[in-house]
Amino acid sequence: PRATSRTVAMFQDGSMPGSVNVLEQGAGQARGEHARMSTIIGALAIADVVKTSLGPKGMDKILQPGPGSTSKLSVTNDGATILKSILVDNPAAKVLIDISKTQDEEVGDGTTSVCVLAGELLRQAEKLMEQQLHPQLIVAGFRKAADVARAKLESMSLDHSADPVKFRSDLLRIAETTLSSKVLSQDKHHFAEMAVDAVMKLKGSTHLEQIQLIKKAGGTLRDSYLDPDGYLLDKKMAADGPKRMVNAKILLANTPMDQDKIKLYGTKVKTDSMAKVAEIEAAERAKMNAKVDKIIAHGCNVFINRQLVYNLPEQRLVDAGIMVIEHADFDGIAQLAHVTRGDIVSTFDTPELVTLGHALTIEEIMIGEDKLIRFGGCPNAEACSIVLRGANEHILDEAERSLHDALCVLSQTVVHTKVLPGGGACEMSMANAIEEAALSVPGKQALAMEAFARGLRGLPEIIATNGGHDAADLIAKLRVKHHAGETNWGLDMEKGDLADMYELGIMESFKVKLHVLLSAAEAAEMLLRVDNIVQCAPRQRDH
Repeated sequence: PRATSRTVAMFQDGSMPGSVNVLEQGAGQARGEHARMSTIIGALAIADVVKTSLGPKGMDKILQPGPGSTSKLSVTNDGATILKSILVDNPAAKVLIDISKTQDEEVGDGTTSVCVLAGELLRQAEKLMEQQLHPQLIVAGFRKAADVARAKLESMSLDHSADPVKFRSDLLRIAETTLSSKVLSQDKHHFAEMAVDAVMKLKGSTHLEQIQLIKKAGGTLRDSYLDPDGYLLDKKMAADGPKRMVNAKILLANTPMDQDKIKLYGTKVKTDSMAKVAEIEAAERAKMNAKVDKIIAHGCNVFINRQLVYNLPEQRLVDAGIMVIEHADFDGIAQLAHVTRGDIVSTFDTPELVTLGHALTIEEIMIGEDKLIRFGGCPNAEACSIVLRGANEHILDEAERSLHDALCVLSQTVVHTKVLPGGGACEMSMANAIEEAALSVPGKQALAMEAFARGLRGLPEIIATNGGHDAADLIAKLRVKHHAGETNWGLDMEKGDLADMYELGIMESFKVKLHVLLSAAEAAEMLLRVDNIVQCAPRQRDH
C-alpha cells in the first residue's frame, strides 16, 4: 500500500542524506531569507532599546552590572554609553553598536540618532523586500537618496564664522540644544556658557584633553564652575612643605624616590652582623642624597613626581625650600607637562638640557570638603578646568558625559562652522527633497528613495512620541509647513507645537548631522547586502 504522507529522513543538523556538509561539526549557517530576517530583527531590537531616549523628552536607562562585574551601576540616556554596556550576540546588532561608538568618538553627539535612523531605514527596507524588491536595488536607491539628502543639508546650512558675535551665539545655541536632551537640561544655559568659553580658549584646536573635568560630590549642578586661568590637580602637597609658591619653576619627574629603605629586588643578603646591614642602609641613603642634590641643582622651587616620594628625600627637598607634590599619576603629569610647558625627566645628570615648567602661582584651594592644588597663570593659555558639583556619583558621571558631548560638538563646530536648524526640521526637509527627486527616477529605485524619506521622517515622529504628543498630527502639520517653503520650522517640545527653530535657538552642528546621515545610510546598506550568516564552531577545550 502507498503511504499517505511522504517522510524525508534528515540529519540532526538539518542536512539531507547524501548532502555534503562542508562546515565542521558545531558550525552553522543561515541562508537567504533567514539570514536577512535575523539581520534586520537584530538591528531593529538594538534601535528600539535606545529609541525612547531620543530627543529633549527622552527617558534615561539604568545600566545594572551583572553579578561579579567590576563596573558600576550607571543612569544615562547617552546612546553610546547604553550600547557599549549591552552584550549582544547578533552580528547586525554589533554593527549598530559600532557606528554609535564611532559617532561618539568622531563628533561626540548624535549617538542615539545614528542608531535609530539606521533602524528606521532597515524597517522601511524590510517592507520593500516583502514586495520582492532585490536588496541591491534598494541599496542603489538608498545611495541616490543619501546624495540628495546631503545636497539638501549643504543648501540649508548657515555659516556665521566671519562674524565673531553671531558665531559665538550659534555655538551657545548648539551647546544648549545638545544639553537639552541630557541631565544638564535644567541648567543648560549655565553649562553652555562654560562649554563655549572652554572651547574658545582652545583657539580652533580639537585637543579636548586640555579641558580638565573634575568631579566633586556635594552641592548642586548649578554650583559647577569654569576656572579659565587655572589647572587643578586632585592631589595633596607635602605636609610640612610650603603651601603657596609664586613664580614657580617646576621640575616634572617620573623617578623612584623610595630607596631610603632596604629594597634590593629578588636578592638575598647574608651578613654576620647588624653593622653590615647599617652599611647597606647608609649606602642607599647616600645614593638617595646624591639624587636629591642633583634635583636641587636644577634650580627648581617645585618638584612634582609621578611616583611616591619617601620621608628622607621629601624632608631634604622641603629643607631646601622646594614644594613637593607626589604621586601625580600618568595623566596628571602628562597634562601638567602640556600646561606648564615643562619636560618630564627620569634622570638628573644634565640640568642644562631640562626645560622647567612655569606657573605664576601654585596654591591649595578647597572645593567642598576636599583640597586641590591650583596652578594659576600657566604659559599654555589654552588649558582650563571645569569643576562639576552634584548630589551623587551617578549624577556627576552623567553630567561629565553630557558636558563632554557638548565640548566635542563645539570643538568640531569651531573647525566646521556651518549650522543647521534642529527639532526635526532637517530630517523633514531632506525627506521632502528626496521625494521630489524620486519623481524623476524611473524604475524601482524610486521606491527605495521614498522608503529612505519615510525612514528620515521617522526621527521627528519618535521625538514627538517621546514627548507624549500626537506624533501623526504634528508630522502632518510639519509636512505642510515645509511644502510651503518654511524649511526652518520644526518641533517645539516644550509646547507640543511647531515653531521656527532659529527663533527658538534650537540649532545643530552641520558636521554632526551629516555624520549621522552618512553613517546610518552606510550601516543600513551593509546589512541589506547580507544573505548568508556563517557561524564558526565553538573552540573545543582540551580536557
